Amino acid sequence: MKKNTIWCWVIGVGCWLMAACTTNVENAAKVDKQPEIYPDYIGVTIPAEIAPLNFSLADADCVDVVVKGSKGGELHVQGDEADFDIADWHQLTKQNKGGQLTFTVCALQNGQWQQYNDFTVSVSTYALEEWGLTYRRIAPGYEVFSKMGLYQRNLATFDEYPIIENTQVPGMCVNCHAARQTDPSKFVFHVRGDHGATMFQMDGKREWLKASNEQLGGSMVYPYWHPSGKYCAFSTNQTRQGFHMVAHERIEVFDLSSDVFVYNPTTHEIIKDSLLSTPDWSENSPVFSPDGHTLYYMTCKQQDYPMHYKDEKYNLCRISFAPETGKYGEKVDTIFNAVAMGKSLTWPRPSYDGKYILFTLMDYGYFSIWHQESNQWLLDLQTGEARELKEINSDKADSYHNWNINSHWIVFTSRRGDGLYSHLYLACVDAKGHFSKPFLLPQRHPKEYYEESIFSFNVPDFTKTKVDFDAYNAGCEISSDQRVETKVK
Repeated sequence: MKKNTIWCWVIGVGCWLMAACTTNVENAAKVDKQPEIYPDYIGVTIPAEIAPLNFSLADADCVDVVVKGSKGGELHVQGDEADFDIADWHQLTKQNKGGQLTFTVCALQNGQWQQYNDFTVSVSTYALEEWGLTYRRIAPGYEVFSKMGLYQRNLATFDEYPIIENTQVPGMCVNCHAARQTDPSKFVFHVRGDHGATMFQMDGKREWLKASNEQLGGSMVYPYWHPSGKYCAFSTNQTRQGFHMVAHERIEVFDLSSDVFVYNPTTHEIIKDSLLSTPDWSENSPVFSPDGHTLYYMTCKQQDYPMHYKDEKYNLCRISFAPETGKYGEKVDTIFNAVAMGKSLTWPRPSYDGKYILFTLMDYGYFSIWHQESNQWLLDLQTGEARELKEINSDKADSYHNWNINSHWIVFTSRRGDGLYSHLYLACVDAKGHFSKPFLLPQRHPKEYYEESIFSFNVPDFTKTKVDFDAYNAGCEISSDQRVETKVK
């Protein structure tokens, strides 16, 4: 066969394939069920600013989708999947803020069109008020890891940008990042490895702290900014891990010891207190209240590890903090007793409106990503009552979470997809503390993206602007080993 004949054949087949999915929907047979779309966006609530909810339909040769707004506007797409134009999508969602979008889905199968029952998506009145998300993306592993790093994603589009990747410094692991109340003008993360350090970037100025302080007995991890930006809370942990011998469990992480403290980045002083550094208890994962006058943290009675790892169970405590003087209160209160329930609490995150603390509850330990039974709970700080968030939980590991700045949206990780990989889900929170059905972070081609990805997402957080970070020079600075010394006050 001649070359030009081959090209004509390829072009002809391509044109036929394109034509096969650009046809009018005629005589569609009604199917009395809703379409089995991926991702499952049926009945979710979204912010008007979110990227298009593109989806696919299994076993369909062609998909035809019409979206109509309850307050006006209409979209029509046809193709291998529902792939909406970003500008058209946002015009429709903004027009229907506080209303609904009705999706009519038809599928071409074996030459016959079928029309499914309509489904709706609500467009919330609550604004997102954030530019995007930051998160760590890493292939599941234990001691050795391949490519990983910190990334940021524009929530209005599908654009993702690396903040820093471990390919810049051999053996580097990047984790434990945090912005000040979603404002990345104050940003911190920790680097593990031969060139370990804790990075502080404040208003464009960057410095690298020595990875560990002998007086602390470890590194500065699990950061959380004070709302004023004058302080950052940390814990220092002697972390170990072990492996299970049963099929449904893989790895266990525990601390030989851990303490909580507050750091002043201006003076480079570590502010410790005997109440937060007790020899028989492990204090962990500190967070400030939105007004900055309370420090919440987890605490656990030290056990004989690894033999009694299942007895590692954490409660939620609080101590007052005076930002004017940098001094702690004189007593510690337990505000949620998970141990009395035979459970362990982890990852406390206060809402920025001061109403709630969102946390994860599990059977034991605090590395919830490895616990299939981990679920989300909500503590009402006004009533002291806590409840399981059955409306957003699944039968797989639901864990790491954070609030947006107006406290009406959360992002969290879940392994509900396949039980192996942690993906990001968002949900809306109404004025009474009720959560909407979670939805998977939209992607341009979601089926392809999530099925072909070998990475898990964790430690997600919202950011009101894009993180401005010079990764190239930062990589050089990490390799230089020039570090700022910290001192204990």
